[in-house]
Amino acid sequence: MHGRLPTTPAALAAALAGGFDYDDGNGVDFEPFPEFLSAGETAGWFRSWTGNQEVDGACFRVFGQDGTGGYAAFWLVREGRGLVEQPVVFLGSEGETGVIARDLADFLWLLAGGVGPWEAAAGYGSEEGELRPDPAREAVAERFASGRRRGPAGVVADAGAEFPGFDEELMGLTR
Repeated sequence: MHGRLPTTPAALAAALAGGFDYDDGNGVDFEPFPEFLSAGETAGWFRSWTGNQEVDGACFRVFGQDGTGGYAAFWLVREGRGLVEQPVVFLGSEGETGVIARDLADFLWLLAGGVGPWEAAAGYGSEEGELRPDPAREAVAERFASGRRRGPAGVVADAGAEFPGFDEELMGLTR
């Protein structure tokens, strides 16, 4: 799974189509990439982010960033499972980290609820009343993850509960 970069899954491409409206801080701060970062780009970024020249970030497939340069990525931690079954993580420009969705289906519902990667990692959307659901992305989630409907707070809570050691693992790589 660490060889050639995969193509963007159709569900992810559909969910990211059209970009996101930041709406002066009231929307989603996310800029999707047209394709995954290359292995070289990922290695360069991860070495810089950790300050550790011995790591390469090969366990991440980066697909977008927030306005400050924090990255959203699939974390290839489930041995023998496909890309869409891997958790989605956020690695912020200031060192903030978090597992924000257990898999692509949960990530689709996170976006449908009006919460992007940075907002999920920062705790925005933990109160369902403050959300601005996205009808177009809700249609995508219904199409690709029917029967998995969940609110953003539940998506993020379950992801964090399933992978409680993510932050510590990453901090163990920093120099």
